[in-house]
Order: sequence, then C-alpha cells, then structure tokens
Amino acid sequence: MSEIALERATATLPAKTMPKQSLKWMLAAGFVGLLAVGAARYAYDWWSVGRFLETTDDAYVGANVTPISPHVAGFVAQILVADNDRVSAGQTLIRLDDRDFRAAVDRASAIVAQRRATLESLIAREQLQQSTIRAAEADVEAKIAGAAFAKEEDARYRQLAQSSAGSQQNAQKALAANAVAQSAITSSKAALDAARQQLAVLDAQIAEARAAVEEADADLRTAELNLGYTEIRSPIDGYVGNRAAQTGAYVAGGAYLVAVIPAHELWVDANFKEDQLRHMVAGEAVTIVADTLPDHIFHGSVLSLSPGTGAIFSVIPPENATGNFTKIVQRVPVRIALDGSDPELGALRPGLSSTVSVDTRSRSERLR
Repeated sequence: MSEIALERATATLPAKTMPKQSLKWMLAAGFVGLLAVGAARYAYDWWSVGRFLETTDDAYVGANVTPISPHVAGFVAQILVADNDRVSAGQTLIRLDDRDFRAAVDRASAIVAQRRATLESLIAREQLQQSTIRAAEADVEAKIAGAAFAKEEDARYRQLAQSSAGSQQNAQKALAANAVAQSAITSSKAALDAARQQLAVLDAQIAEARAAVEEADADLRTAELNLGYTEIRSPIDGYVGNRAAQTGAYVAGGAYLVAVIPAHELWVDANFKEDQLRHMVAGEAVTIVADTLPDHIFHGSVLSLSPGTGAIFSVIPPENATGNFTKIVQRVPVRIALDGSDPELGALRPGLSSTVSVDTRSRSERLR
C-alpha cells in the first residue's frame, strides 16, 4: 500500500505545479505586451508629434519695463505708491514741490495780461488814426474845392483889372487868396501823408504786439506744462517696482525715480540652439510651462526670430579668429507671443524662467 500511495503522490505532483508555471508565463507575457503597447504608443506619438517639437528651458518672460523720470527738476514732496503696488494708466505716482512752478504760471499770466492790454491800446490808437486819416482826406478835398474857387476869383478879378472894370487892389487880393488856397492844399496833403505814415507805424507796432502776446501765451503754456509735470503719472497699467525716489530728495530732470512693469502684453524670449531653427517660422503654435506654475500650460505662437545670435548683441562680441578655437553651439532668441485670454497670465512676471516647446508642423499637418 505504501508503494501505491507513493506512486499516486508522484503522479499528482506535476498537476499541482502546472497552473503556477502557466500563471507566471501569462503575467510575463502580459507585461511584455504592455511594454510593447507603450513602446508603440510612444513611437506613434514621437513619429506624429514628438519629432516636430523643439524644446528649450532657456526661456524667460519679458515685458517693456517703463522707467519713470521727471520732466522737470525739483524736490520730491509726496510718494503716493509703494513697491509692488498695482497702478492704472494716468495714476499719480509722485508729486514734486510745485510752489516755484505755480509762481512761474502766475508771472506768465501777468505778462500775458500786460501784453494783451498793450495790444488793445495800439488797436484803439489805430482806429483813432484811421478816423484822423478820414478827416484829413476830407480836409484835402475841402482845400481843393476852396482853391478852385480862389483860382476862378483870381482869373475874374485879373480880367476886370485889365479892362479897367475892377480895381487893381481887388485883383491883388484875389491873387493872394489863390496862392493861400494852393498852399493850404499842400499843407493838407502833407498832414494826410503824415497821418497815413503814423498808421503804418501803428500797424507795425500792432504786429509786434501780437507777436509779443503769442510769445507770452507760449511762455504761459510752458509754465502750465511744467506745473503739470510736477505730478508724475504712470503711462501704463502695471505694477510699481524698484522705487528709488525718496521724500525730500532733489531730483534732476530725466533722473530715474521708479519703474512700472506692465500687467499685460507680456511675451517669452526663448533661446533655441541653432540646429533647432530649421523648420521654425513665425506663427507656429507654442506651449509654455513657467517654473512658477509647473502644473499650468500657457499657449502662444512664434512672433519672430532674432536677426542674430545672442552673442552678436553682447557688449563684447566673441572673436573666433584665434588659434585656440572651440566651437560652441550658438543660441538664437525667439520671441513668443502669449495667448492673452489665459486667466493665469497675471501670475507671470518679467524675468521668470519657463520651458518652451514649439510645434514646427505646418497647419495642415497639425489638422490631420
């Protein structure tokens, strides 16, 4: 019986171990299958998309940072903002002491009033002179008429004297009256000419006075502008940063006071290696992942490629015409325009690092 039991035990042993071995093979085959599927999927993604992506982590957020400087020199009276404050376009940031500028406006206003009064006085004199000229013209006409009568009287009395019908004394009186009348015409014409010359002088003085008024008006506008410049305003919407102004300090015109970083219109400058630019053109789709928001993907497009490498625009360009030459892969800045509809754009700041991927496929290839 013991031999029969031993044979049965040995006969049933493979039957118990067979399922375990087949399970191992099935698990191994499944794992290999999953690896194959994953590899196939990766290969497909690389072939269809991945091989067209050009990626770099040498990319930084950029913006047109606006340095704020005063138009005029003066002492800082008030600083109305602090670093990192949000400001709007037109908002007053800093006020300079404006007392001297207000006095300049008052002085310019007084000069304008004085010169306008002078101009009005000259205009009144011109009108009076025109009346004088009209009176002189009428006087000349009257003198001419009187001279014509005196001439006729002289001729009549001369004929009477020659024919002994009149006295010689009356003829002499008529001759003298005619001479006086002719002299009166000459005198009246001289007075008329003098009046006209005086009018010309007044016209020149009025033109000069008008120019003086315009000059005073320009000085007043300049003084008012300078007064307005004592309120230093933000030209854009953005954030205040790197404030250097201090209350009570004297600042010269054009001196740096504070910077305003725009809240919008940001971009990304990505520095790609030169061998990544073969198929890169403006308009291609871009994805951006900022280090400050690693879980969010920003979208954009290629705006432009720099006309030269970054090294070309450095302060000291590289000089490769030497005996010890080492080739270094150059990088070309690529300007990336960000999608303005992304609500997370407010979290970006100029100078932040990011990783950029450019899809170099054509539009038709992306739509397939």
